Amino acid sequence: MVSMTVELRSVETTEAALGWAGGHTIVVDRPEGKAGGRGLGFNGAQLLGFAIGGCFCNDLRYVAHDAGLELGSIAITVTVELDGDPLLMTGATMTVACEMLDGSDAQDLIARTTKTTMVTNSIRNGVPVTILNAGASAAGAA
Repeated sequence: MVSMTVELRSVETTEAALGWAGGHTIVVDRPEGKAGGRGLGFNGAQLLGFAIGGCFCNDLRYVAHDAGLELGSIAITVTVELDGDPLLMTGATMTVACEMLDGSDAQDLIARTTKTTMVTNSIRNGVPVTILNAGASAAGAA
């Protein structure tokens, strides 16, 4: 089993958060005027879209590499649908275009990647998320 951890901390003088994993950072915020947001970074729905599309971009490269195929450019658009109160992601649509350097059609590569892509398949399977209160005492948590 593999695990990865990301960290987020509030940014002084803002209500945004700075997230990092290894040497990479990202700013997370709400849209301007929404619950103190200043639009300094991406919101949760945008991050979900990036997770779906970014993972697929990487997985296209993994699958192509394993098959000995060479890819040129990749273009992915992800639309995340939201509804309800509380607001939930109710669906996502991803459009994928990728250039095969040998001139062939990418449909087979896209289909193979669809079967193995981690984020989309995790969302489809309804992965459990556990939320713990870091401030809870050991006695209170029992």
